[in-house]
Amino acid sequence: MIEISKTTENNYLLISVEGEADASSSLELDRQIRESFEGDVKNILVDCTNLNYISSAGLGVFMSYIEEVNEKAIIFIIFGLSDKVSKVFGILGLDQLLTIKQTKEDALAEINGL
Repeated sequence: MIEISKTTENNYLLISVEGEADASSSLELDRQIRESFEGDVKNILVDCTNLNYISSAGLGVFMSYIEEVNEKAIIFIIFGLSDKVSKVFGILGLDQLLTIKQTKEDALAEINGL
């Protein structure tokens, strides 16, 4: 099961993901990210601090936005990955294609060009 919440803060949208992103719940993850991309938001942070597990379907959701992030010049930063989840991103090379930071502070520094 997955819980996703969105809040707008200062100059960015924060998407918080909790639980497990598996085959069934990845559809909700995709829907929430898609809605965010359809708005005028140019800075999107994804808080995965409480993401306990991600399947290939969940990874596929993030992979599906790589091209769109570049085309629309959206700053899309994932942060707070556990070691276990981070390793999965690394195995597939997503850590080279997506911006991944350790903490929210690191992600905000990236947005603000610090």
